[in-house]
Amino acid sequence: MKRLLIAVAFGALAALPASAQTSTTVTATTGPAATGSITIAPEKRTVIKQRFTGAPVTTVKEKVTVGATVPADVELMAVPETVVTEIPTVKSYRYFRYNDDVVLVDPSSRRVVQIID
Repeated sequence: MKRLLIAVAFGALAALPASAQTSTTVTATTGPAATGSITIAPEKRTVIKQRFTGAPVTTVKEKVTVGATVPADVELMAVPETVVTEIPTVKSYRYFRYNDDVVLVDPSSRRVVQIID
């Protein structure tokens, strides 16, 4: 009986439209050191890298990795409107430059969501 109930419940969930199902964060696979919870097409990654080349580089004592929390003393800057216009998915994030990379951060949690190398 329990198996029947589980099978029926699973079938009912599978029949729901995709918009009614809750989604979880999906990890992107855009590169070995550049994976995160958002997906940015390779050509858009190039755009971001080019647009942020002149931004000041931040010194961070800890290693910066996706999912890591950025220390409070690291200044997070708003993504320029010229980039947001071209890549709307980055609008809610902030960034800083680390070494030669652009690091996108969720400002509410200060967690790294993407490293664009």
